[in-house]
Order: sequence, then structure tokens, then C-alpha cells
Amino acid sequence: MLRPLRRIVPLLSTRNSFKLYSAHRSVFATGSVYPDSVVKPSMESKLYLPPPEVRGMTSLNKEAFTQTVTVPALRVSTQVLNKVVKRLTKSILKCPGISRVVQDKESEDFRLVLLDPRRVTSADSFSEAEAEALGSFDVSQELLHYEVKLTYDNLKSEEVLEAVLPPGQDVTSGFSRVGHIVHLNLREHQLPYRNLIGQVIMDKNLGVTCVVNKTNIIDSTYRVFEMEVLAGEENMVAKVKENGWTYEFDFSRVYWNPRLSMEHQRVVQEVKRGDTVFDVFAGVGPFAIPAARKGAQVLANDLNPESYRWLQHNSKLNKVVDKVKAFNVDGRAFIQGTMREELPALLKAKTTVHVVMNLPALALEFLDAFRGLLHQEPPCDENLPTVYCYGFSKDDDPEKGMVERASRSLGFPLEHRCSVRLVRNVAPNKNMMCVRFTLPKEVLFSQDHDHTELPEEPAPKRHKCEETAVLS
Repeated sequence: MLRPLRRIVPLLSTRNSFKLYSAHRSVFATGSVYPDSVVKPSMESKLYLPPPEVRGMTSLNKEAFTQTVTVPALRVSTQVLNKVVKRLTKSILKCPGISRVVQDKESEDFRLVLLDPRRVTSADSFSEAEAEALGSFDVSQELLHYEVKLTYDNLKSEEVLEAVLPPGQDVTSGFSRVGHIVHLNLREHQLPYRNLIGQVIMDKNLGVTCVVNKTNIIDSTYRVFEMEVLAGEENMVAKVKENGWTYEFDFSRVYWNPRLSMEHQRVVQEVKRGDTVFDVFAGVGPFAIPAARKGAQVLANDLNPESYRWLQHNSKLNKVVDKVKAFNVDGRAFIQGTMREELPALLKAKTTVHVVMNLPALALEFLDAFRGLLHQEPPCDENLPTVYCYGFSKDDDPEKGMVERASRSLGFPLEHRCSVRLVRNVAPNKNMMCVRFTLPKEVLFSQDHDHTELPEEPAPKRHKCEETAVLS
């Protein structure tokens, strides 16, 4: 899922301690309301205003966040309680973890209906409809005021971080969750507070037991990055569910992006039973596994030995070992080796073929590997492979830029012969795009198959191909 840290209104806790204002204890003890001439406690626009001593904190002290706030309430008879609650939907206090109705300690026949102090500050705050309903149920509109104790446990992570970081500094920072691991991309001004931030994120997200921060850019070779553990355990083996399928992997040694769930599903929806899928940069199998579950034959490759190992493991985990052949070679070698060997028979059998190339940093540069791939085979016009090639674009016109780069690598113009779509915005002025096209016969069967030297993945490795394997 990507969840941004935003400024929000504080929440109250189920463990709140409701008590009468000490200054008016004798007045409220009978359930009465004080007259307008009595000075009432001020109502703030925000329920929680952080104590100044938490500002600049780098080591988390939870006790320092404790504070008492005031909420208004109406005293309502139990006989009309449900009807009153339904009529006050706009004014009633709606806070996860707190009951909107509490016992009136003065009488078993009455309850206290808690109201939102940001909406209700006096009897005049009720709408005409609400006031009319209260009158019809014989409920006094005079407000009782009660103290509520808020602690660190009652606050959202956004509130804690906003209180701690220096004023004026942006606390917004997106994070990704991968199983029990939260992955942060902290900004420079947040780094002095990184351990506190990690602890807060772990405290406020159920099931999170490890928080890490990326310390460098993704290595396009294996699509992994160095990371620092900010809080929790150092267990990096995650288990996630995506689109109904289960994946396990070492997050520190393979590539996984939870923000691509919809993209994986979109492409797999085009795959039918009996199709064949060549996944050139397969990772741990987010395209390969669901395609195989739909009944396709999948040949999936990844240069990273760890991805290759977990791809085999996930094939077994999702019961598709008979549908997935895993390879551990350079992407260009996979295209010019395995694909070249398999394609002639598939084309002859009129099998629908899909080629997925999800390595956005480099995939476009691998398209030249298709030039003259089947130059020794008789050309055909039907049932040519469909290619899904991903890339990053910083162009003012990203669609045009993708088409031009793909055309250049293929050595053949794709204008008006392809479709381009935005997958996601990666950063300001940087988009992840997908260009989809039918592999032109002029490229696939070209007799001019000399290739321009382009950047490749690391040095060629010993060819591996296994259909089943189990992690030790």
C-alpha cells in the first residue's frame, strides 16, 4: 500500500479518564450546568496542543506527551438516548477508540453524550434541526464540560512528529509497508530524529516490527538498496499478500514495490489460459505467479541470485511449480537464448505470447536484443508477441519520449503502433511509464541484426534453469 504522513486532528483513547472540572466540582456534582456568568474553560480548535518540552526530542519520552483537554457533553435520559445520538450525527464526538456515550455518575437513568469541541462551543452551536430535536426530546442544550487525559497512546504518528520536529519543517514523508517492515525515505532535516521516527511509526502501526530507512538510491543491477534499521528487529524476510497470492522474500536483498500491485494485476488480466509469458526481469514473481495461476506457461528470469531463489520458492508456495520455469541469467542472454529457442514453436502453434520487461531504469535499452532474433526463421505476420516495456521518463511529454526511446532501441518506428500509459509518479518530474506494442515482424525477422553496444546487466553468469526448488 504508499501512506503519506499528514497533519490531522488528534484522537482520544478508550482509556480516557473522565472527571469534572475541579474548579466547578460542586456545581457539576448534581448534574447541573453552570450559568453563562460563570467563566468556562476555553475550547481550542484542536483538542491536543503539544507541550513545548517535546520540541526537538531525539530520544522518545512518551510521558512528556501527556496532556488534559476539555470536551463538552449533554446529559440525556436513557429513554431517548438512541434517538438523540442519531439526530446529533454532525455534532457528536467521532473519535476512534472512544465511546461517544458514557455513564452519568450521578444517575443510572442518564448518560453523557460527548460532543466535538471543534463544532460545539455553546448552546448556540447546534443547528436549527439539532436544537429542534433536542427540544422535542426534552434535552437541555446547556453544556457540561469534562476533562479528558490524553497520552502518547492517544496520538497519531503525524501529531507526535509534528510536535517533535522543529517548527516550520515539513513532517510529510511517504512510507511503504512490506509485511512487518515499514520502509521510509527520510529527508535530510529528519535524519537527526530518525530513531525516534522509527519508534513512533512502529508504535502506531499494528503488526509492524521493523522500520528501515533507505540510505542510497536503488542499484539498477539488482534493484536493491542499502538500508538502516531505525527501530525493531532486524528480520528482513517478509511475507506479503498481493491480489490474492502470497510472496515471501528477503526485502534487503531483492526488489519489491507494493505500489505496483494494480500494475501487476492490469497486465495479468490480459493473460489467458494457454498463453505463454516471458518475464525478462521477473523479481520474486509478481507477474509470473498470477499469470501461471491463470493457466499460462511462464518462463521467468532474473539476474539477481536471491530473486531467482525466492521466485522458485514462491512458485512452490503458490502451487505453480509445473507452470513456471525459472532462469538466472542476464536479460539480454535470456532474450537471445531461451526466447529465441522457444518462439518458433510457439508462433507455429499460434500461441499468444506476452513479453514483460519491468526494469524501468534499463529495460528500454534491452529492446535491441529483439533485432533479428528469428532471422533464420521464415517470417510470419500473425500472432506476434506483445511486449510490455517499462521505463522512467523526465520528459515534458513522457509518452512521446517513451515512444522515441523504444523506437531508437528497436531500430524501428513505433509511432501509431504502440500505446503508452502512466504507471505512477515516482518523484517530481519523474514518471514510470509502460509502452505496449506488438513486436514488429520487421524487427523480429530482420536480416540486419547487428546490435549497438548498450549497457548490460553485470557480467554473464552460469546459466541456470530449474522448474522447482525449495528454500533451505
